[in-house]
Amino acid sequence: MILLTWVQYDQYIQQTMQISEMWNHSIDLNLIYFLLTAVQDGTNKINEVLSLFQAWKIEDDNKQKCKKKFMDNRCYNYDINLLCVYLSEKKMINITAIECATLYTINNGLPFVAKDKEMFIQKKS
Repeated sequence: MILLTWVQYDQYIQQTMQISEMWNHSIDLNLIYFLLTAVQDGTNKINEVLSLFQAWKIEDDNKQKCKKKFMDNRCYNYDINLLCVYLSEKKMINITAIECATLYTINNGLPFVAKDKEMFIQKKS
């Protein structure tokens, strides 16, 4: 199988792993990748967005809101869906959460799978 996003993926793999390590590998790699490709203000800004997003995620039952919004149309990655709801509610994007998740995954793809995270953690050990 050929990964069509390989060049773009390769550009961000080092930064993705560095940010993941800062967060003790508790953040979905595709979420970090999403932010790296969308936010051009560097690692500090991405960490700031991740901090705000993590706090938002646990308040006011936002996970349930996400499930309702994405009942029929959704990206298969729950963390991306939730991030898009957050970005939409905070007016950081000018489209709906569903449009954001759909457009992003269609245009950019989500290159990481669960095995990638395990592999990078093992390499560090």
